[in-house]
This record gives sequence, C-alpha cells and structure tokens, in this order.
Amino acid sequence: MTILCVRFQLPPMYEAALPGLLGTLEEFTPVVEALPPDGALADLRGAERYFRRDVVELASLIRVRALAWHGVDCAIGAGPGPMFARMALREAAPGEIRVVPEGPLALTEFLAERPVGALPGVGTATARTLCEYGLDSIGKVAAAPLSTLQRLTTARTGRELHEKARGIDRGRVVPNAVSRSLAAERPFPRDELDPAQHRRALLSAAGELGSRLRALEKVCRTLTLTVRYADRSLTTRSRKLPEPTAHSSALTDAAYRMYEALGLQRARVRGVALRAEGLDPADQASHQLTFDPVDEKVRRLEEVAHRVREKFGAGAVVPGALAA
Repeated sequence: MTILCVRFQLPPMYEAALPGLLGTLEEFTPVVEALPPDGALADLRGAERYFRRDVVELASLIRVRALAWHGVDCAIGAGPGPMFARMALREAAPGEIRVVPEGPLALTEFLAERPVGALPGVGTATARTLCEYGLDSIGKVAAAPLSTLQRLTTARTGRELHEKARGIDRGRVVPNAVSRSLAAERPFPRDELDPAQHRRALLSAAGELGSRLRALEKVCRTLTLTVRYADRSLTTRSRKLPEPTAHSSALTDAAYRMYEALGLQRARVRGVALRAEGLDPADQASHQLTFDPVDEKVRRLEEVAHRVREKFGAGAVVPGALAA
C-alpha cells in the first residue's frame, strides 16, 4: 500500500486553507497531487523506506500534524494504487484511516461485492445502464466479457471498466500545485434564497479572482462554480472560457451564465465559490482583437481601478451593485 487519498474536513467554503495542508503532505513526499477543493493524492513509496514506517503509521502522522498545525481533521484511504485509495476513502468516516487489504486475492474480494458505482470514474448514467443488465456489482462486471461491456457503453469505457473491475489500476499520482488554481469563496451568514444576493456574491468573487490574477500576471482558461446548499450538498459546474483571461467582467459574465443554467428556484444557498483553473502567464496568452469601444473602455477602467486599489486598498473602488 503506497498511495494515500486524503480528504480534509474543511469548514464550508474554506478552500483557501488547502495550500497549507498540502504543505503537510509534501513534508513526507514530493509526489502530491492536489484535488481541490479539499483533497489530495500522495505517493508514499519512497517515504516508507526513508522514514522506516509503514503507510498506516505515516497516515496517522499526517492526520496528527493536520490537526495540530491547522486545526483540520481528515479522512484517509490507503491502497496499492490511486483507484483503491479513492475507494477506501469513500468508506472512511471523518477522522478514520481506511486501508485496502494487500494481496491479489484480498483485492479481488475487496472489489467483488461492492456496487459498480463504487468504481472511480463510473457515473450515475453508466451505473444505471449496467444495473439494467444485471451487472450491479464489481464482481459481475469483472466476470462479463469485454465485448459485452463495450457494447453496453463505449469501446473505451468498456475497456476501462473491464480493467478496473479486475483490479488493474493504471492511475498514477501526478504532482501538481493548488496554485494552478485560485479560489474565491462567498459564504452567506444565513441560508440565502434571493437570486439577487447570489449574483452579488458572484460579482464580488469574480472581481476578487480577476484582481488576484492580474496581480500575479496570470490568466485562466477555465472557471468553476460551486454552489453549496443548506443540506450541505453542492453543485459544481465548469466552463472553458472563450479565451484565457484575467478580466473581471469576462469572469463575471461566465459565472452568471453558469448560475443561470442551474435554474435554481428559491434554493436555500449556504454559499458560492468560484475557482479559476488552468493558469498561464499573461504575457503568453493570446487575445482576440475587437473593435468594440465598450469592451476597450471596460478594460481601461479595470486597469485604473486596479492601480487605485493597490494604492488605497481593496475597498477604494467597488462595483455599484456592491457599494451598499
């Protein structure tokens, strides 16, 4: 067992704490993959030999340090590969370390009786299709011919299902950094039903993201919206932007479009968050020229407002909708 999948028990809409928590993992291994908003994968193959501790002992140390240094508990799944670590994490309660048993026979038994929807990457629609044909457990999927799985799904999906159900885990931990994304959260003091307040929160979050991107001289390619509801469930939507941008107006427009597409009607919203992903240096980004004088005016005003905020503070210039 060399892979950990960690889910930190962060307070609602508190994704900004994730970089510090990833630093705790990086003290044990440089091979850490951030899984925003609250998780990470860590490859401990070298760490076990270096620290002379097994993966369970290392997982316990990680949990203790996260609690002691950041006040954040976590659930941890451990397995021989990312797929098994993710499956173990799904069954781990907060504060628990769940371990997949070792050995080929033990792994086969671990998979056999679990529902097919427990396999990472198997969505609701695929699981429903398989269940309609009696393939409701991973063991039954493993016993099904490859051609049958491909006929029920697609050639690629069927092949992946066939391998995963038989315990073949081709996943790997890809080191990255949470700095590849920037997040802005807007929790509400109470459950908010007013769509106008939701839009004001999105306007504020998009403005913050734009300002931070320009300060870092970065642009983003994708914007992700997360809406958290009163029952602690959440909805996440992502949109690839027409062009890489750091302009608040473009980010706000994309956020509004994603929000409107949700079709929320008197939903009790606990908070919203925007995350800019796919960050690249601004000087390497392409920009589609336009002859629209309004767009050019907005960009110039944004540059002036940015300089004013740098000198007099973030509240020196705000959109009229947020002035109150």
